[in-house]
Amino acid sequence: MKKEDTIAAISTPAGNGGIGIVRMSGPRALKIADKIFLSAKKKKPSEAKSHRILYGQIVDPSTKESVDEVLLSVMKAPDTYTKEDIVEINCHGGNVPLRRTLNLLLNAGARLAGPGEFTRRAFLNGRIDLAQAEAVLDTISSLTEKSQKAAMSQLEGRLSERIVKIREELINLAANVEAYIDFPEDDIEPASKKELNEKALKALEALKELTDSSEQGIILREGLKTAIIGRPNVGKSSLLNALLEKERAIVTEMPGTTRDVIEEYLNVGGLPLKILDTAGIRESHDLAEKEGVKRSLKALDDASLILLVLDGTEPLHKTDRMLLKDTASKDTIILINKRDLPQKIKKHLLPSDNPFIMISATKGTGLDKLKERIVDKYLKGGLEPGGAMVTSVRHLKALQKASGSIKSFNAGLKKGLSPEFLSIELREALDAVGEILGTTTAEDILDRIFSSFCIGK
Repeated sequence: MKKEDTIAAISTPAGNGGIGIVRMSGPRALKIADKIFLSAKKKKPSEAKSHRILYGQIVDPSTKESVDEVLLSVMKAPDTYTKEDIVEINCHGGNVPLRRTLNLLLNAGARLAGPGEFTRRAFLNGRIDLAQAEAVLDTISSLTEKSQKAAMSQLEGRLSERIVKIREELINLAANVEAYIDFPEDDIEPASKKELNEKALKALEALKELTDSSEQGIILREGLKTAIIGRPNVGKSSLLNALLEKERAIVTEMPGTTRDVIEEYLNVGGLPLKILDTAGIRESHDLAEKEGVKRSLKALDDASLILLVLDGTEPLHKTDRMLLKDTASKDTIILINKRDLPQKIKKHLLPSDNPFIMISATKGTGLDKLKERIVDKYLKGGLEPGGAMVTSVRHLKALQKASGSIKSFNAGLKKGLSPEFLSIELREALDAVGEILGTTTAEDILDRIFSSFCIGK
């Protein structure tokens, strides 16, 4: 990627709409726009004041043909998204006018932008840090309002502020330790060791506060992987349809109707559930059904939350008992379905430490209680105004790495290791927190992060 290039891309989704936007950023953005834009008042984009909108037409320079009637926004560096000159062309929505306008920009000297290249330039030019850049994508792909709130908190720099403070504390700690390296004849005095230890513990506590927020934060960002498990015909697909409030899964009285794992997202009180309806678990000689059961068992292993559905109109089956045993060590909510029919299940045989919920998937009764149970367990208070929350596995791993290095520093301090060894641990902690902000992030990691963006953002 060459920062001296001027890049262009369509920034709105494909398909017909009222408006579509072609965006361009770079040192030649205004001059390139001059070549293809004809203002109604004969004013060139390069002559316009910053943050002004011009009305006119996109014209093919080679044929003088009018391509589209547009509004062109002029935004001059450095007060722009990328801190470069930016031109945004509001075309009529639709693939043809957008594609023709983009091709004219490319023919006039722009280069097609790569995925996330506009945001990457904002990061490289220092307008935002890497955590904020990642929050741009999180904001776009938010699954619920709470997810979007967490993403906006990160985009506004709440997490970065906390990381910067921790980094400053570690820099001061490292400076104190490295002062002893310059004077090897001086040992670290007990009083100084105590002070260094207290500073390290303070940094550890700050890191712990952030890592503790990650369980809820990562769920908000990625969704809580939830598997609906049970024997055939206990009402798993009916439960999925009832939760989604639409007929997503086929429901019949014939066992084995569901042959594959069905995946949907569901908003439960602001908590996004990545919910999986699985094939009924039983012995089968049917090859397709056997493969479905195999995938169900894998979903059971991978899921963070299990909704174990039992048929209340039948006694516990050996498969039910097997599933109760297999899910005992996981977060499991036991659901006794068909509560509107005569009950035959012996409830005293169910685990006493895991209260079951009586539901009727077809009637929709008991589902509010199920949702309350899920929200109470996974949404603990939510994000406070002005608060910070870790929503990325990448960030969590970096924080855990930094914590490990600080713990090693404290252990080495107690053992009386030389300042040189102690300094190495602090440098590793600094590098780890720097990965979150992008101050110590390798190019291949940046490539991986921005490759997940759409072209045009």
